[in-house]
Formats: sequence, structure tokens, C-alpha cells
Amino acid sequence: MQQRNKVFEEVRFKVAQEALGGIKTGVLSRRYDVSPKTIRNWVKEYQETFGDDALPTLDERMAESKRLAELEEKYACALKALGEKELENNILRELVKKSSPASKINSTLPKRSSSRDIP
Repeated sequence: MQQRNKVFEEVRFKVAQEALGGIKTGVLSRRYDVSPKTIRNWVKEYQETFGDDALPTLDERMAESKRLAELEEKYACALKALGEKELENNILRELVKKSSPASKINSTLPKRSSSRDIP
């Protein structure tokens, strides 16, 4: 029961942070299926608990969004590189499975005579 209350409290604080962050209570009420009045009460409770200092400033939010965009870009590059490496590994596995085609070609070709072979 205690854990359920803790989860509910975390959700309330998350909703309150979103509301204080600029998302309209009507949007949040539809998203979380609660009334706008309830969200306003949660915001009031959040402000009483943590005060105004608990919210990040606009500069902090901008810096965080830039950092997030950079991380998403790095993640996309890493996924692309991983995909290329997996493709390369699959190609190499297929080549290893095949019997060496180069050795078959060399064995079917007539041997050249070298100048040393001539008496």
C-alpha cells in the first residue's frame, strides 16, 4: 500500500511540474484523465511542498533541451554505425560459411610453366 501511494505521489508531482512548465491544465487533464481542478490542487500542493525554486529556469530548460537534442543525434549515429557493423558481420559470416571459392578457381586453372622448368 505504501508503494502505491508513493507512485501516485510521483505522478502528481510530475503532472504539477508539467503544469508549472507551461502545459495547459486542460491538456493535462485529458492526458491523465483527471479534472483540471484536481491538477490545480496538485500544483498548489507542489508549490507549498517545494516552493518556486524547485522548477528549472527557462535557461536551464533550454540547456537541457539542447543537451537532449545532442544526445538524440549521437544515439542516431550510434544506431547507424551499429547497423553497418552488423551488416558487415553478417556478410563476413556468409563468406566464412562458403567453401573458399578462390581456392577452387586456382586449382582448376592450368599451372603456368616458369622459366625455371625449362631444361
